[in-house]
Amino acid sequence: MIKEIIVVEGRDDVTAVKRALDAELITTGGFGFPKGVMERIKSAQERRGVIIFTDPDFAGEKIRKKIAAEVPGCKHAFLPREEAKKDGDIGIENATPKSIIAALNKVRTESIEKRSEFKQVDLIRNGLIGNEDASTRRDELGKILGIGYGNAKQFLNRLNNYGVTREEFLQALKSIGNNL
Repeated sequence: MIKEIIVVEGRDDVTAVKRALDAELITTGGFGFPKGVMERIKSAQERRGVIIFTDPDFAGEKIRKKIAAEVPGCKHAFLPREEAKKDGDIGIENATPKSIIAALNKVRTESIEKRSEFKQVDLIRNGLIGNEDASTRRDELGKILGIGYGNAKQFLNRLNNYGVTREEFLQALKSIGNNL
């Protein structure tokens, strides 16, 4: 049982999460946010905490940013893109209960004060930017660290803002090695 309230995009996402575990959920209804939804999310954050669990696509990322900007201190769960795909559609609703539980077990809390533990040079040195398999390496690393996929700028922000330690980063790098 998860004590926080999970924020997802739509009813099909609620169904998928409920198949995986017993949890209270709020739906955003997509990017439009019907009247009162943001207030419910703010109230949920104050009462029990919130986990933002949006689709691993452009719209999901926009929704995640919108909520995080208005509701500080949220936790974030990321589902790997390939675990959210079905017939060309990407979404939480396509994930297996096992994938959903795995994503929620790697929840990260966004830090309120800005950190700069990681710099662009860390990405360059470790093949996460500026070479042909950088995108694949960021994707694999994001799965291991539970911070999801991001372009180089997003990935660097997530490393710094979701409390990833240098030790976790190096351990994850070691596990993907140079064989990608």
